[in-house]
Amino acid sequence: MIPQDRFDDLVYEMVGMPGVTPPRPGTGFGSSALRIQNKIFAMLVRDRLVVKLPRARVDLLVAAGEGVRFDANKGTPMKEWFSLDPASEQAWPQLARESMDFVGGRPRPEASFDLGQ
Repeated sequence: MIPQDRFDDLVYEMVGMPGVTPPRPGTGFGSSALRIQNKIFAMLVRDRLVVKLPRARVDLLVAAGEGVRFDANKGTPMKEWFSLDPASEQAWPQLARESMDFVGGRPRPEASFDLGQ
């Protein structure tokens, strides 16, 4: 399945959740983003799933080789944004829900971070 189709499936799955809104029309930053309470939590950028997570969780995922810190073409990787490697076996819906919880104010305790999530 191509990344856009995977993201479309993710949008379809998540839009029914309270406070979640779909991507907005347009071409600017965040136009392809899922939002909770008007805050971006997941987006498709350059065919990669990008999610906002606690810095410690991003550190773990990067260290495990699951992807890289997201760089919005400004030359500085963002500490709380993670860009999933296309070859990773991490489940997109699980990462997106984890991100939604974090951005929506329901963070998981850092001790629960597990690469199998």
